[in-house]
Amino acid sequence: MKETAASFIAKSTIKAADLEHRRKINFNIGKYNAVVPMGKSQFSDVMTARERAKNRKWDAIEHMDRYLEEFERKITARGAKVIWAENAEQALEAVGKICKEKNCKTLVKSKSMVTEEIHLNHFLEENGIESVETDLGEYIQQLDGEAPYHIVTPAMHKSKEDVARLFAEKLGTPYGLTPEELTLVARKLLREKYVQAEVGVTGANFIVADIGGIAVTENEGNGRLSCAWPKTHIAIVGIEKLIPSIHDLPLFWPLLATYGTGQQITVYNTIISGPRQRDEVDGPEEMYVILLDNGRTNLLMNPTAREALYCIRCGACLNACPVYKNIGGHAYETTYSGPIGSVITPYLSGMSEYKHLSYASSLCGNCTEVCPVRINLHELLLDNRHEAVTHGASAMSERVAWKVWKTASLNRSMMNMGNGKMKNWVVNKVFKGWTAHRAELDFSQKTFNELWKERKGGN
Repeated sequence: MKETAASFIAKSTIKAADLEHRRKINFNIGKYNAVVPMGKSQFSDVMTARERAKNRKWDAIEHMDRYLEEFERKITARGAKVIWAENAEQALEAVGKICKEKNCKTLVKSKSMVTEEIHLNHFLEENGIESVETDLGEYIQQLDGEAPYHIVTPAMHKSKEDVARLFAEKLGTPYGLTPEELTLVARKLLREKYVQAEVGVTGANFIVADIGGIAVTENEGNGRLSCAWPKTHIAIVGIEKLIPSIHDLPLFWPLLATYGTGQQITVYNTIISGPRQRDEVDGPEEMYVILLDNGRTNLLMNPTAREALYCIRCGACLNACPVYKNIGGHAYETTYSGPIGSVITPYLSGMSEYKHLSYASSLCGNCTEVCPVRINLHELLLDNRHEAVTHGASAMSERVAWKVWKTASLNRSMMNMGNGKMKNWVVNKVFKGWTAHRAELDFSQKTFNELWKERKGGN
């Protein structure tokens, strides 16, 4: 626990002072902020749309068991195979078994945060399987040996010059290529991989219960190629991605596009409801859907925190968060960064180890303000802090300090005890956490209570 928190503090301290990093992030988020209003313009009443989306996700999460079983029943009727994975180990075991059966040497995968969560690429590499990221941002990060920096835009922290230099070093391209030229280089290399791959892996933006399908939204077409070209398609999906009906997609797809990238709708929106059918000319011969828990039912068991399962992974809260914009995505050392990551990671990976993330917030409420499904993120961060204390995840020194502070605060004679210098010494020298990154506190020589008594003659 201490090691994780100390690493976070060390990395965030360094990154917060990196002015070049801040320049790149502010530039890219500034571009995002400029286009989001245009996406919102398609809604006659965007607040009503957000409320409806939240209500539909409430229905999906509150009746998750029924909707998941309906999804399984419908998609297996069309020839897909559904695998239930309680944790990352079971999901990886299932993928490894499928790849072994298909004699897989090369695997292509589209952008998927859940595959980052279970560390799929590392697992495949250990088993001698080439795993190729086909999303351009993810491909850049894979070349650089880095995890995604952001939920939606994995290479947000890199400038076009950074990417050109990376391609030159890793792929031997000339230095100084333009973004268009870099994209064409990646396109040519990746197209060859689609043809070679025996297996394709995707995530899913939504699990559509009533039709037994998964919905994938993207801007590059790599998701469609990853699941259509290889003979075997594996979709790995968190169980919280449920929506009740296909009729919910006209609401969720525009919201995801608007709050994710500022578009009215993304370029490619696909519904996949099984492998290739008898009367179809293309598509995979086999399809597997791995439904992943991996701590999500820990959230589901908490009547307050389960609201975090409504998240549609648009990344808007990251773009709005003053902490994220200063320390960046990698300082969190988790798959999901920013406000939503700080809320869900303690439940997915352990409260005792990741409770410090819930304190990495100004509690300004901007994350709640921008969330398309109106998750009360800043309140959930406070709830996480409460959970950590009530479950004994806080340090003994912390509990004793707050006990003393509470006792003193509720006792007027103790609050009046001593002068300002004594109080300054206690707060600034004994409780050093405040002055580590702030100026020293300077208490007045007399409390308001004492001044009032002097003015009113003791009344």
